[in-house]
Amino acid sequence: MNKRIILASRPKGMASVDNFRVVDAEMPRPAEGETLLKTLYLSVDPYMRGRMNEGKSYVEPFELNEPITGGVVSEVVESRSENFRAGDIVAGYSGWELYSVAKGDAAATPTSLVKVDPSLAPVTTALGILGMPGLTAYFGLSEIGRPVAGETVVVSGAAGAVGMVVCQIARINGCRVVGIAGSDEKNKYLTGELGVAAAVNYKTSGDLRQSLKEACPDGVDVYFDNVGGHVSDAVMTLINRRARIVICGQISLYNLERPDVGPRPQLPLLVKSASMQGFIVSDYVARYPEGVGRLGRWLAEGKLKNAENIVEGFENAPRAFLGLFAGENTGKQLVRVAEPGGAK
Repeated sequence: MNKRIILASRPKGMASVDNFRVVDAEMPRPAEGETLLKTLYLSVDPYMRGRMNEGKSYVEPFELNEPITGGVVSEVVESRSENFRAGDIVAGYSGWELYSVAKGDAAATPTSLVKVDPSLAPVTTALGILGMPGLTAYFGLSEIGRPVAGETVVVSGAAGAVGMVVCQIARINGCRVVGIAGSDEKNKYLTGELGVAAAVNYKTSGDLRQSLKEACPDGVDVYFDNVGGHVSDAVMTLINRRARIVICGQISLYNLERPDVGPRPQLPLLVKSASMQGFIVSDYVARYPEGVGRLGRWLAEGKLKNAENIVEGFENAPRAFLGLFAGENTGKQLVRVAEPGGAK
């Protein structure tokens, strides 16, 4: 029998394990042009919290009593598609289930299957540094942040899957990087392993604005915002003329029951002739090969370091997801479901 993790109820405020349920399901069978996939790794990502709510935001909400969906690395068990064969390792977008069926076309869409070459890098990188988080960092920083050597780049959520890659790409571009994270251990990793110039613990800094001002004596030229809330309010007071603010995520707001009300950014944007722009990584789907190619070269050359936090066991996927909001992960949060092998 197959197993699925479904959305059992919609959360009010902070999500909990009670909003999920593991259920048995029939083994799927591929039709002509489809593949049968065995799940190896599941990706858990903050944006999924918004999809648990009723009503559409920028993506469709999860349906009640239907599987949670997200990024997955799988092994092809059976193929009725000319593009794939049994034993291929692929990355795609499917439900939280042990086995799934996917179309085997080669179209370039955000949900299409992509072959993963285990000889080039660990297959998990297809869900992290060489997947959606890495591409989010690459396109968000390069296209909206437009960093210039010598500038100061501030990254909130700097120890997360996206934030870590942003910090490193900014350094590759010759920028001075300041990271913001929620523990001294994470900030030690940022400064020690990733070479970030300074790191601020937003939970213990006391006067966050003053701590950031000391870390950014020349102000802020690029702010890559993954968290929103009071952290971003503090950064906005330090932006320089013609600063660029990249709105990537707002994780501090995802579990709020009421809309957040805080300082309004229009005045500092006006006074500093600065710009603020949000984006979704699928805006750049036609350029994914470019992004993966560039990230892959940097990884192979040792210019990028990869960090992952892997939770064992399919049934633990909800707990791994909730751990994102408790700051449990350093780097990409993943769930290991099975090892490759081909047998059902």
